[in-house]
Amino acid sequence: MCCFFGVSRSGYYSYLRRKDQQDKDLPLAELIRECQSERGRIHGYRYIYLWLARKKQMYCNPKTVLRIMNKYNLLSEIRRKKYHPCGEQLHRYSNVLNRNFSAEHPNRKWVTDISYIPTQQGFLCLSVIRDLFNNSIVAYKTSRTQTTSLVLDTIRSAMDNEKVAGELHLHSDQGFQYTSQAYFDLTKEYGITPSMSRRGNPYDNALAENFFSILKTECIYRQKIQTFAHAQELIDDYIHFYNYERFQIKYQLTPFERRCQLA
Repeated sequence: MCCFFGVSRSGYYSYLRRKDQQDKDLPLAELIRECQSERGRIHGYRYIYLWLARKKQMYCNPKTVLRIMNKYNLLSEIRRKKYHPCGEQLHRYSNVLNRNFSAEHPNRKWVTDISYIPTQQGFLCLSVIRDLFNNSIVAYKTSRTQTTSLVLDTIRSAMDNEKVAGELHLHSDQGFQYTSQAYFDLTKEYGITPSMSRRGNPYDNALAENFFSILKTECIYRQKIQTFAHAQELIDDYIHFYNYERFQIKYQLTPFERRCQLA
């Protein structure tokens, strides 16, 4: 039988010796069961760890408590946490872009997102719109608070700066600003086709995230930013450098030169 089940003879006889011995975890499990019975199994392992130390003067590793609770089915019976989106969640859009990050002409595919710029005064919110034709930043706005108005002002600035002749797709994540009624109304007013990342798929909006990574690596994280004004100055300077002076390896041109080449 040992050969059939693939176990050693010594292991089998060791099992026989332990068979009638009490489980070493049982005393602690009984204490945990006592704690859970007081309020109907509402406590997690961290609370029970403190309860054992304070009430029973028993000190053990919290992970040991969790292991025993799993072993004896003593986990708390609490409601599973659900995803509750903040703000307005009125409109959802399909993923029209579908990770197709190439564009044959300017102002056909834009991506947008918001990131936080750390300063000694707090975080400054930066909203950008990036054109996938030449990866240029066509518009950006900053604010001390993350609001729908920040996103709307960025779109208005982009539409004022650019001449949009054909169909334009604007891709975003599922942030509350992009699902709001105001966002829906403004995109409809400008004739923009919204596109939205799938939930839990950050790669769907990778090109917007990529710009924030470049900005923070090459500019923001290289120094300690004291004030909001200093952060704004750095952002203005870097985005101008990015659009007009920084060469892209793929094209060996700046974003501005790439657009001029097409013209």
